[in-house]
Amino acid sequence: MRKLNIRLMEPLDFSAAEALNTICSNLQFAGRDLKKIVVTSCNANDGKSYMSLHIAQNIARRGKNILVIDTDLRKSVMVSRYGMQLEEPGEMTGLAHYLAGYAKLDDVVYETNLMNLYFMPIGNEVANPVPLLDSPEFGKMLNSLASSFDMVLIDAAPVGLVIDAAEVARYADGLIFITSYNKTTHRELREAKAQIEATGCPILGCIINQVDLKGLSAKKYYRKDYYNHYGNGYYGSYAPDDGKKHKKKTKS
Repeated sequence: MRKLNIRLMEPLDFSAAEALNTICSNLQFAGRDLKKIVVTSCNANDGKSYMSLHIAQNIARRGKNILVIDTDLRKSVMVSRYGMQLEEPGEMTGLAHYLAGYAKLDDVVYETNLMNLYFMPIGNEVANPVPLLDSPEFGKMLNSLASSFDMVLIDAAPVGLVIDAAEVARYADGLIFITSYNKTTHRELREAKAQIEATGCPILGCIINQVDLKGLSAKKYYRKDYYNHYGNGYYGSYAPDDGKKHKKKTKS
């Protein structure tokens, strides 16, 4: 198996890391039969790929082998945005190559530099990927991969823009929506929900992303009381590295 390095994964601050822990715990408690999970959004720039990789990394750190499949064949940003590079020179083949019959499955699954995390890129962009994603071969591929990994996380194109995510969802065990705080409208959510429900794929939940804590009434309680109690009292300082030394506090 070839290796691929993910070089631009942003570290999370304390509050984001705790929120992600809750999301991943709930996801694992949802049931052992949920192995093929789609992550999508209503619109572009809602952060679905960002969440896909961070969810995968969090679950991988718990000792689970997890595969992320990039199915946004029209306009993927994962490889470039997260600085993915092959460890050895060569062509980065991916999902499009496999579904078109130009590569074997083993040739498009990569081991990454993040422990227990594997990745399948798109390979090449496709102007009309529906025939590939709607093929029985795609469903067979997912079933085969689900038998080899503890979880398969499928990053799909936004539901509100193209039909691709609905085609992918037909072969999945569940779906997670990513929405942007104060950006995604109720109408967009209702339409996206109806489109996914028509496929028969269960909707597991919705993650609100890009939340501005300054606009929340609970900000004072969360940041002053909860954050300081857990962030400083028990786990030390989580202040950014500004070149100054921070003393670690302990609770007696």
